[in-house]
Amino acid sequence: MGFARNVSSPALFNHVMRTYLYGSLLFDRRGVRYDRELAFVASVLHDLGLVKAYQTPDERFEVDGADAARKFLRKQRMPSDRISVVWDAIALHTNAGIATRKRAEVGIVSVGSGLDFTGVGLENIPSDTLTEILAAFPRAGFKQDALDTILSLCRTKPMSVLMHSFAEVGRRHLPDFPVPTVEDLLLAAPFEE
Repeated sequence: MGFARNVSSPALFNHVMRTYLYGSLLFDRRGVRYDRELAFVASVLHDLGLVKAYQTPDERFEVDGADAARKFLRKQRMPSDRISVVWDAIALHTNAGIATRKRAEVGIVSVGSGLDFTGVGLENIPSDTLTEILAAFPRAGFKQDALDTILSLCRTKPMSVLMHSFAEVGRRHLPDFPVPTVEDLLLAAPFEE
């Protein structure tokens, strides 16, 4: 936890903590069994790819984050099979349709981060529990921080958001955003019809 706190902005750190709390609470309420330590580690490290120090020039932020977590966890001597679960959880966290079909620890990160980002599923969090979570880990300007981070990725490594939902933000806010849409890619394919 100290590592994530040291490298993340306060808004990002609180988000990764809320990710674990929301995801684990929802899975606990459904009676799903999972490895709590693994779910916690994956949740806390899931957005390392949004930290400039861990960004590569071309990879999606999810892959940058998964790679950074793997490197960190190897130094901590975590077994490789556990590191693989963390890698999957981080790399897949923005794709709930896939992540929720994998191990529970992978799904927890996706569901928890998605709830914190969009509010989808918030009605399943008891109001007193929500109040406690937000008191412990306030949103602290998370929406603006997230938007600024997305726009930074769109400016500095635009092709990393190709066919990614972040590209929509780039198209809306950045004049001459160079990333083609899925339709553009399809119609530009060099095949005769």
